[in-house]
Parts: sequence; structure tokens; C-alpha cells
Amino acid sequence: MRRSLPSALLVVAALLAPAAALVQPPSDGPDQTIAPDQRIALDEAVLARGHVDIGPRYVDGAWKLMVHDDTGEQSVWRNLDRTAFQVSDKALLTVPDNPAYAFIGKPGARVHVLPQVQNPEVTWVGWNTQDPEVMEVVDRGVTLTLTGVDGPGELFVYLQAGNFGAADVLWNSTKAERQDIWVDTNTHTHANWVFTTPGVYLVQVEAHAKLVDGKEARNTATLRFAVGDATDARSALSAAPRTPASATPSAASEKDSTGGSGPPWGVIALIAAVAVLAVLVVVVVVRGRAAKRQGTSG
Repeated sequence: MRRSLPSALLVVAALLAPAAALVQPPSDGPDQTIAPDQRIALDEAVLARGHVDIGPRYVDGAWKLMVHDDTGEQSVWRNLDRTAFQVSDKALLTVPDNPAYAFIGKPGARVHVLPQVQNPEVTWVGWNTQDPEVMEVVDRGVTLTLTGVDGPGELFVYLQAGNFGAADVLWNSTKAERQDIWVDTNTHTHANWVFTTPGVYLVQVEAHAKLVDGKEARNTATLRFAVGDATDARSALSAAPRTPASATPSAASEKDSTGGSGPPWGVIALIAAVAVLAVLVVVVVVRGRAAKRQGTSG
């Protein structure tokens, strides 16, 4: 699926609450800017409150999916393999008796929600494409692809528009296929992250884009969530995904050297060798029969 995310959204403040929601814009707005010289923090971090964005950045010339951390006095970029998001029980909400939220679970179920509108008690997770070098070299936008979720329950990421329309589900871990979110450059967006069961979730995301020079940039990283007060964030930092970090096939396995689709060269060589052997066997048999006939006639 491919969805274009608008640069400004009115969102629901009380997501999943049975009562009517209060409509208001995100408090930080989409007009944030990121300085090109913001440092990269190399230490391990557990982020439990405050504003963070997932997004691509160039590090020493290499395209990399990272987290932009605004939770401290100074904003920094962090490596996702050294960062865990703690989702405390303060994020617990009840699934309402409303068909619009039937995709999450049964009415009355308790789920952990990192909301689209900031709750100061929990982490506010969004994404951005605002790294200055990314905006300079990317052609139009970036695709964020969900490639796998390891966890004790399900993950749903969705947008809720301010007009009380149906939830726009972006990622749904019950589906096996890769799921894409299209994000224009210089975009800053927040969504609802719903976890149905406490525990460690490893969410594998690929960021890929076409560049203005015709090349492509691609990187996959794992988002680590420790959901519930009883879940140790350190276990999320040390956990390894059960599935590969990248589900992207290599170009060599998809196309032959001419750029078209076709079987691998090893298979072609094997078929050719078998064909040659078969011809040699036929020649030997024919010659043997001819020699036998000559001997009989003599």
C-alpha cells in the first residue's frame, strides 16, 4: 500500500476513548527544522517520555535510518540498535465498543497506545524526513516499509484525522506482506502506535528513496519497544529479531546481467552441461550401433 501523508493534520487527543475526542493540532507542528550539525549520541538509551522521530540521515556519506531524540536538553540523533522505547502502563487504554476500532481487538480489551497527539506521560513517536542532506539529495520523498514484527502480540500504526473519520491503518502486523508509507521530503508526522500485549517488540523498518542523481538509497533497522511496566527495556536492547534485518532481495537474484528477469546463471550453466552430455551419449550410442552392424555384415 502507498499513502501520501499530508504536511499538516488535525488529530484526535483522546484516541480509543469512548467519549468524544477533543480535536487539536500537534503541539510541535510540522514546521520543525533540524540543524545539519546535530551530533550523534553513541550511548545506549531508554526513551520513556518526550518527542522522538524515526527518520533517515546521512552519516559519513552513508544513508541510515535513525531516531531523532528531542527528549533531552539538546536534540541528538541515535542509532536504533542502541535505543529502546519504554511504553509504560500509563499508555494503557480500553478498546471502545465501536466498529471503527474492531481491527485492534475486542471491545473492553486493554492495549498500550503511544498516541498521535502528545501525552507527556509517554513517548511521542513520529517520523520525519527533515535531515538537511536528505532533503537535498532525495527526489520527492522516502518510503518507510514495515518488513517484520517480532512480539508477543500485534502492532497497529494508524492515523486518525480530525474529522472523526475512519482510522487510516498504515502498518498492521497481522498481514504478512511488506507495508509501505510514503513520506514527502521535509515532512514531520505523528501517528498512533498500538501494542495489544505487554512484552518486547522488535519492529523492522526499511527506509528507501530514489535520489536526484538517479541512484537509490536503502537501509533497514529495528525499532525496539519494551511494552508494559513489567518489561525490562534492557531485554529489548539485547533481543535479536527472529527474521532477517532486511527482506530486500539482492539485484543479482532478481535480474540477469542484461537487466531482464531470468533464472540464475548457475542454473543456466547446469542445464547447458546436461544438454551437452546428452548429445555425447547419443553420438556414442549411434556409433556403437553402426560399428556392430559393420561387424555383422563382415
